[in-house]
Amino acid sequence: MSTIRKIPLALVLASFGACLHGCAHTTPEWDRQFGTATRANLAAQVLDPGAAANRHPATGIDGRAAKGAHDRYQRSFAEPERMPPAIFISAGGAR
Repeated sequence: MSTIRKIPLALVLASFGACLHGCAHTTPEWDRQFGTATRANLAAQVLDPGAAANRHPATGIDGRAAKGAHDRYQRSFAEPERMPPAIFISAGGAR
């Protein structure tokens, strides 16, 4: 076999291997995690079926901290987002 024929053959084999790699099953971790949030929500509802009627669901945070967090959240929509300064790159000399 000449060197000129070996290079295209190597490229064909490499591209074929890359295509086969794309067919590999790569989602076992995703499949294992599928539905975890739904199961957690269902478990929370089973533990306390009357949770929807609770008027004070936020426990563990005091009123001042909650109000501060809510106020900062509301201000984030009132103030426009600041744009970063533009970067100018000069690649040539000017006269």
